[in-house]
Amino acid sequence: MVEYEGKSITMSAGASEQKIAIPATYQGQRLDKVLALLLPDYSRSRLQQWLLDGHLTVDGAAPPGKTRVSGGEQVCLRPPSEPASERVEPEAMALDIIHEDESLLVLNKPAGLVMHPGAGNASGTLQNGLLYYAPELAVLPRSGIVHRLDKDTSGILVVAKTFAAHKHLVAALQARTIEREYAALACGVMTAGGRVAAPIGRHPVDRKRMTVRQDGRSAVTHYRVLRRYRAHTHVKCRLETGRTHQIRVHMAHIRYPLLGDPVYGRRLALPKSADEALATVLRGFKRQALHACRLGLQHPETGRHMAWQAPLPADFVALLQALEDDHARMNHD
Repeated sequence: MVEYEGKSITMSAGASEQKIAIPATYQGQRLDKVLALLLPDYSRSRLQQWLLDGHLTVDGAAPPGKTRVSGGEQVCLRPPSEPASERVEPEAMALDIIHEDESLLVLNKPAGLVMHPGAGNASGTLQNGLLYYAPELAVLPRSGIVHRLDKDTSGILVVAKTFAAHKHLVAALQARTIEREYAALACGVMTAGGRVAAPIGRHPVDRKRMTVRQDGRSAVTHYRVLRRYRAHTHVKCRLETGRTHQIRVHMAHIRYPLLGDPVYGRRLALPKSADEALATVLRGFKRQALHACRLGLQHPETGRHMAWQAPLPADFVALLQALEDDHARMNHD
């Protein structure tokens, strides 16, 4: 027996099954509302879908959500696994884990790693690696992945390990309470930081690109200058929203595209009198210079504010060092 809002509820839970006796005090209330109260780890829409699909039963049947309960009914929940056609195979993979507890997994993703399988990437993705590391994630949507980083963006991200954590993180993302900061190197010398509030939507011609368009979804990016170089600016960007390619699109929109961005960038322009060392590093940086460096959130279980940082990867460090060396050389000359 467990206590729920002062009521005794009989519950048993195996790896993927929960059984609950509806308390008599809920007599006369709608089934869908009662289920949401008794199973708070899951969203109401998910419970309604499971009821329709037969994964959630009441006395062995699947009555409509509007049914009035009598009290004493036996609720049985068996969360479904992914359909075989959508199943992602586990693959051994080295994961850079920053933090792990019963609810969350915080990772530092390397550049070049795709988040989940899709066209042209059937395997070798982060989702494959997550399922090998923690097979229990298979019952969660996208194996617990609630937000994404582009393939060639490195840095920190959070993965939910339970339905309750997944529900909490999705709601936090929608409420814009998760703190996400990125380090970036923009082409051009900025005079100051600022804020970009420009809606983003799919490009009308090239469907693989995003663009600023008036009928797009609202998007807000804050940026501040960390260091100016002769032809580049090291900036920190903070996301207020989380649209696809948001920082890359917004920086290009204000005419400071990210170095190395193959989609939204410009042709490489070397600073005047750049030496061969700098030219080699700039030409060799073949991805967008973007790294998710900090993540902050309210822990779904404890409610405590937590934050983590991911150090810049080696290629980004080498890029900044080359720019620092160039700055020192020009000042010395």
